[in-house]
Amino acid sequence: MDQHNFYMERCISLAQKGAGQVSPNPMVGCVIVHNGVVIGEGYHEKHGQAHAEVNAINSVQDKELLKESTLYVSLEPCAHFGFTPPCSDLIIKMQIPRVVIGSGDPNEKVAGKGIERLKNAGIEVTQGILESQCRELNKRFFTFQEKKRPFIILKWAETQDGFIDYPRTSREFGQPSWITGEKALRKVHEMRAEEDAILVGTHTALKDNPSLTVRLCEGRNPLRIVIDNRLQLPASLNLFDRKAPTLVFNSLKNQPEGNPAFIKIDFENEVVPQILSYLHSINILSLIVEGGRKTLESFIMPGLWDEAYRFVGNKNFSDGTKAPEISGAIIHKEKFDADKLFVYKNLH
Repeated sequence: MDQHNFYMERCISLAQKGAGQVSPNPMVGCVIVHNGVVIGEGYHEKHGQAHAEVNAINSVQDKELLKESTLYVSLEPCAHFGFTPPCSDLIIKMQIPRVVIGSGDPNEKVAGKGIERLKNAGIEVTQGILESQCRELNKRFFTFQEKKRPFIILKWAETQDGFIDYPRTSREFGQPSWITGEKALRKVHEMRAEEDAILVGTHTALKDNPSLTVRLCEGRNPLRIVIDNRLQLPASLNLFDRKAPTLVFNSLKNQPEGNPAFIKIDFENEVVPQILSYLHSINILSLIVEGGRKTLESFIMPGLWDEAYRFVGNKNFSDGTKAPEISGAIIHKEKFDADKLFVYKNLH
């Protein structure tokens, strides 16, 4: 294997350790090599803390070796002051002569400025090493920067005969109509722990009374979002237990502070673009849509989704609410005992 590819793969592997911890920043890994030997490595561990390049440089015991080393990093070093100083300035200060980069940074604050700064300082820069893999690593970040909206993941469970719910009366409301088993449910909680926000519609909130928190694995709770046009949902629902931040999109009340917070939007116009625009404005990089058929289709019909997780349980309902129909490329399959998962990618 080409040495550049070898070390960039290590950068990607390191970067993945930051999953669920660094948003709205990208996941980044960095490796420093001296005469074919790795002398330092690091990754961006938590939002607001040191970037990958800083952690890698700090891990090098003999800093004099940096003057004869090559720094590998999965994303272009930053060139602006944020929570931390520019990484490109640190690389220049430590007199590292060669930098190998996986992909450029689409953030307009960086966007080539880091590379330009390095080159102007006389540093030899190599770009585009395993670029597609580096972009895939940060597909949420790239979508957020380039499409000005969160990366959208649709998720639902359906029976073998294609239903997501059976006919229920109000007396049967209060918990989900369980379709899949414990292992598939744990997978759902792992998904929640890695994404920024999760959304349901009014009917799902009322019928299933979901908590939308992370309970079956370790990780942070996502921002909980519910669409409730006329603010008719009862305060007794689990969504309003204040165990995680909750946001209510509605047509009556605008109160962006507090928990729950209320954001007023215009229900006479398309709702989904307004929601996505607001989430972009508050730096939400990724969104799971876990609603019922109507909510899911409000994202499917205009093509506003990136991936879809379709769980198929080992049950039949014979009647009820049909599962949504989706077209896309199946990019992953998985089994959880008798349950199956199909992951789709939107090709448009």
